[in-house]
Amino acid sequence: MPKLKLLLVDDQSLFAESLRTSLNHYAEDMSVVGIAHNGKEALAMTAKYQPDVILMDIKMPEMDGVEAVREIRPKYPDIKIIMLSTYHEDMLVRSALSAGASGYLLKDISPTELITAVRALGSGIMQISPDIVRQLVQERYSPSTGLPVEEETRARGIDENSFEWLDSLTRREREIFTLLVLGYENEQIADKFDLALQTVRNHVSAIYSKLGVKNRFEIIRLANKNIN
Repeated sequence: MPKLKLLLVDDQSLFAESLRTSLNHYAEDMSVVGIAHNGKEALAMTAKYQPDVILMDIKMPEMDGVEAVREIRPKYPDIKIIMLSTYHEDMLVRSALSAGASGYLLKDISPTELITAVRALGSGIMQISPDIVRQLVQERYSPSTGLPVEEETRARGIDENSFEWLDSLTRREREIFTLLVLGYENEQIADKFDLALQTVRNHVSAIYSKLGVKNRFEIIRLANKNIN
């Protein structure tokens, strides 16, 4: 079976080389075909190597990661792009996902978790760091504009009722909701929170009931609708 071809895009050479070493060492089914140091180089190397997956930094000289995604996606719709960044600002995350990125992960992710996320791209589930998902689904609106919530909502064209479903969940249900969005199974959620499996099932059933959904696909659709 052919290896997944990965292109790394990051202006920090030391980080990129370290990441290449980790991926080539721990992932036998992946091969890093090149390293680009900005968005413009990423465009050229994408055309040259036709990678399956691109791991893209956000803030880079000449052309940033979001603009590179906007350029690459229409030309190469089959290529999956995961943003790999130290930045978790609401605006940057939303811009990247709206541009067509298939995920947004923070650079403190372990090599094993990153490899798992890359492999999971084929499932069609958006790969987003739990901290990012938690931030996006728990914050109704960013205060960056300095406007009152009602004014900011109108200015951004957001339905003020679009996040009402979030208020109905308890803190534990929000945590479990986050993992459901990331594709965790009940057994994995039980292990992560040290809960009994039946307790997790009860929480999941409560989430379904409160949000008016029937399955995990509808959970993911609901989250993506409000994240993008």
